[in-house]
Amino acid sequence: QVQLVESGGGLVQAGGSLRLSCAASGRTFTAYNMGWFRQAPGKEREFVAAMTWNGDTLYYADSVKDQFAISRDNAKNTVYLQMNSLKPEDTAVYYCTADKYGRWPLSRRKDDYDYWGLGTQVTVSS
Repeated sequence: QVQLVESGGGLVQAGGSLRLSCAASGRTFTAYNMGWFRQAPGKEREFVAAMTWNGDTLYYADSVKDQFAISRDNAKNTVYLQMNSLKPEDTAVYYCTADKYGRWPLSRRKDDYDYWGLGTQVTVSS
């Protein structure tokens, strides 16, 4: 089965930056849409960003536009989330996810993604 492992989370002060990484297994990684969701305590898991398998289309939640950037390196089977200008409200567990069907258009619905990592904690202090 496909495995996704996030890393790069941690503690950061407001205004700082982090880059999350998601290492994916499987030979079919290059055919998958990839995305990031986040879940704050007491809240539902929410969409953050997604991209097509070849990176030609990017899709962001309104809340992170011009703040976060998703990218991928298919040669390394890795997807990234660059997080800049972090705010306390960005505090959440961040989950990497994969859509094995390469659905179009890119979706913000968690049910449209098939594989999930266990998450990495991002905490932003004020």
